[in-house]
Amino acid sequence: MTKDIKKSSGNLYKDLGYKNPEEMEARAFLAREIYKIIKKKDLTQTEAAELLEIPQSTVSRLMKGGVGGFSTDRLLRFLKRLGVDVDINIKTSRRRRGEGRLSVSSSSSRQTVPMAAKG
Repeated sequence: MTKDIKKSSGNLYKDLGYKNPEEMEARAFLAREIYKIIKKKDLTQTEAAELLEIPQSTVSRLMKGGVGGFSTDRLLRFLKRLGVDVDINIKTSRRRRGEGRLSVSSSSSRQTVPMAAKG
């Protein structure tokens, strides 16, 4: 019995066939950053919940990687409440036609996650 092995696109959500995979990957990236900041600040989930103005059970879900129900805007607000500067940089696309790109990056992780732009 042989299985077909496919090369990854670099986006797990795309490979698994999810709708809006780039947005899901970006939200997962933001959630990982929130997780790292909470751990670095040595906050309990209760302390984090107070800072983020959400129930502790919601912090627990976020800390376990659950990003369903969290919009990109909401995750960005969480980062701000945790004392992180969030910069949005808009520049002219190098592409002559079609959609531009949207990416999320962190200076702490030196990683950039591309997102597809929506019309």
